[in-house]
Amino acid sequence: MRRLRATAQNGLTYAQDPFDKIRYEEVRRVAAEIAAAQTGDEPERLERLFADEVGHATPKVAVRGVVGRDGKLLLVRNLDDGGWSLPGGWCEVGESPSGAVEKEVLEESGFTTRAVKLLAIENRDVRTRLVRPDHVYVLVFLCELVSEGKPDGLETAEAGFFGLDELPPLSSRETETRIARVFEHLRDPALPADFD
Repeated sequence: MRRLRATAQNGLTYAQDPFDKIRYEEVRRVAAEIAAAQTGDEPERLERLFADEVGHATPKVAVRGVVGRDGKLLLVRNLDDGGWSLPGGWCEVGESPSGAVEKEVLEESGFTTRAVKLLAIENRDVRTRLVRPDHVYVLVFLCELVSEGKPDGLETAEAGFFGLDELPPLSSRETETRIARVFEHLRDPALPADFD
């Protein structure tokens, strides 16, 4: 579905022939129908979203912050599904990846941090249980705790530190595999960054 969507978007970007443009619009409609069948969303809404994306199709970028303290990991409880995850979110245009993760950790946990190391670049399609129309790369950063605070309450209800053997129910945007690997990075800071 994502490849169809990207093919349609790229075709509409570069096609000169009006008949080719009509064909690529049809490919985009089919991609929206497939995405709707996978996600339960409305095909018309997805087609409008797909039409809003212009230019050469590329993945979106998100960030996650890893903050450890006394052998435990900072997690936040999300308001949308009640599950827990590493704090993070979308990168904004013009924002550096380190600035994005520091901002997201602050908003979602209330903790001021400093990004100190890239731990992983993940292909979300492979790494999470989410079924979404977007193709996303997730940049996972180790962040040093500077000061503590409280979440802003817009996306998360609370924050807490948890050991690997005491994890709360995870959000659909998080996986036990990622959390386990993050703990390995916390135990051995010399591990190289993971990718793909």
